[in-house]
Amino acid sequence: MGKLIVAEFMTLDGVAQSGGQPDEDRDGGFSYGGWHAPFRDPEAGKVMFEGAQSMDALLLGRRTYDVFAGYWPTAPEEMPFTGLLNGVPKYVASRTLTEPLTWQGSTLLAQPVDVSVAALKDRHEEVHVIGSLNLVQSLLRSGLVDRLDLWVDPLVLGTGKKVFEDGVPPTALRLIESVSYSNGMLHLAYETAGEPTYGAIG
Repeated sequence: MGKLIVAEFMTLDGVAQSGGQPDEDRDGGFSYGGWHAPFRDPEAGKVMFEGAQSMDALLLGRRTYDVFAGYWPTAPEEMPFTGLLNGVPKYVASRTLTEPLTWQGSTLLAQPVDVSVAALKDRHEEVHVIGSLNLVQSLLRSGLVDRLDLWVDPLVLGTGKKVFEDGVPPTALRLIESVSYSNGMLHLAYETAGEPTYGAIG
């Protein structure tokens, strides 16, 4: 079985909503869109691209798919991610999407999503998820996530959709990589490691 790897930009308090641009996701009256833009780092971008090169499938939720499909098909070819994202097979998890998918190489997953994603992991070596917060919650609850790549900005927003919302099952994580950047951003990579253990201090 292949691995499912989730990549998220998030604040120190766990918010991941609308990091890329102001109008990306205003659900709940969220007014801090674009918070990640000041922390873009060329060195970190290179590391992200190198990590993404090993994916042989991209899995997205409806909202993230709409954002990506509106940009990457016509993005400048000199950008490293352009050829990668346009060329890789793309799968979309949505209960409401009925329109044909316009981004070449995209397929709408059948319901239930957990069964479809498990089948994807049987067919692909590395399935990557970017953003797609609602989908990530479902994948965490189903125990389908193998690795979390968290890019943590030195910023607290106090409100917004979080990577780990209420209802995510208790999960032990094993730190496999930790890198800090000059702008204060951290890259923390974790593998899931089953259920937590509990005890008493002292």
